[in-house]
Amino acid sequence: MKNNTNNLPLVVIFGRTNVGKSTLFNCLIEEHQALVSDIEGTTRDSNSGEVSWQKKSFKLVDTGGIIDINHLLNPGTKSSKVDDIQSRIEEQANAYLQKADLIIFLVDNKAGLLPQDKQLSLLLKKVLPDLSKVILVANKVDSFKRDSHKAADFNKLSLGEPVTVSAATGSGTGDLLDLIIKKIPEQKPEEPQAEEKVEKEIKVIMIGKPNVGKSSLLNSILGEERVIVSPIAHTTREPQNTFLTYKNKTIKLIDTAGINRKGQQAQKKEDKQQLERYGIEKSLDTLREADIALLVIDVNEDLTHQDSKIVEEIVERQKSIIIIANKWDLIEEKDTKKQTNKIYGDLPFIQYAPILFVSAKTGSKVNKVLDLILTISEQRKKEISESILNTFMMKLVKLHKPPKGKGTKYPHVHKFEQLHVNPPAFELRIGANENLQESYLNFVSNKLREKFGFLGTPIRIWITKNRKIHGKAEMSAESKKGKKPVRHARRIIRYH
Repeated sequence: MKNNTNNLPLVVIFGRTNVGKSTLFNCLIEEHQALVSDIEGTTRDSNSGEVSWQKKSFKLVDTGGIIDINHLLNPGTKSSKVDDIQSRIEEQANAYLQKADLIIFLVDNKAGLLPQDKQLSLLLKKVLPDLSKVILVANKVDSFKRDSHKAADFNKLSLGEPVTVSAATGSGTGDLLDLIIKKIPEQKPEEPQAEEKVEKEIKVIMIGKPNVGKSSLLNSILGEERVIVSPIAHTTREPQNTFLTYKNKTIKLIDTAGINRKGQQAQKKEDKQQLERYGIEKSLDTLREADIALLVIDVNEDLTHQDSKIVEEIVERQKSIIIIANKWDLIEEKDTKKQTNKIYGDLPFIQYAPILFVSAKTGSKVNKVLDLILTISEQRKKEISESILNTFMMKLVKLHKPPKGKGTKYPHVHKFEQLHVNPPAFELRIGANENLQESYLNFVSNKLREKFGFLGTPIRIWITKNRKIHGKAEMSAESKKGKKPVRHARRIIRYH
């Protein structure tokens, strides 16, 4: 396994809180990835993205804002201004400074030169042997004629002439990118790979209630502290994207904010609740783009109605699902069969989803997560020919005929075919006046899984009917040629 951006030069955005680091990050990567607000300390985990400019690429990192750097300048000291999470934010930012090929030191032109800016410049001078790696950037210069003269004050930092930009409008960012490209080293050569083509990335979202261990799981998979972990609920506020290559497959792992009903009902007036609500909305938006959802649960706690609602969101969006039963190390009686039956008993409508009992803290069984992701991704894309499906259906009907509906005859299956892959969808066509019971669709979907797999993936079945014309059930000319039948006015869709 390797991180996809390891061979790219690393550019880090650094500065105190509320200078516009996340706004500049979003502007340069041309996406609304980082959460932006006027609330101090909005960014906790560092965001990362890739920027391409003038045929060169680099990895860009947006770090959390620095409130008090006393303990960074003097290791071992603690500040009354800094809580445990903020301390980790600042330590993470400091770690990125050590690894950076180039640092964008961002200051707020509207606020002017502040004591904190001077402190941060001292930190840079202390930890960096070469200050040529620093680009001083004055943000919030909305009018260059009116505001640019204020930027001259930042010359007192002795970090060179500041580059003036407006991250909100994009003004000046082209010049900034030109300068970055001049200063970054040449891209490190990629490791030689086999001639196999790397397919489109597999998008995997880590989702669940707060404090079930999503961030710990991500760190355990990667083998490093990519995101900040804390027992405080909603430590993670925004989706964290990590790209990696595993067995020649590109996987995008997305850690999300914990989802709970209280957070969704938070009032806008309270800053903390407002950020939690934004984080939850981001999580649900990210779910729409994912292929596979890792539903992380705390195996020591009973599943709740909120877990069921999260599962409903996953299934309705036709996402594959893996249940990650985390904190397995805290279970005294490690009976996987008993725990499996308990989980499926609470979530009976996703018994097709595999369960992994892991400990993100100790790393137990975490190595199986990526292999299971690849297996499910492959089966999600499985395509079955019409002839094989019709033969399969003929055998099913012989084994178990569809139950009689309102009429006296058994429903007749005219055709069974696959319409879509990734996720799989099927069409089962019956007569104009016939109906299929839900139990028979369950039977069909279960047999589909036994025969063809589709592990962890919801199966969609469309029931269509021949069109009734002048009292007779007829097919269209297209249907007679083997194409899709004319749709009946009422089409039933089932998920299994």
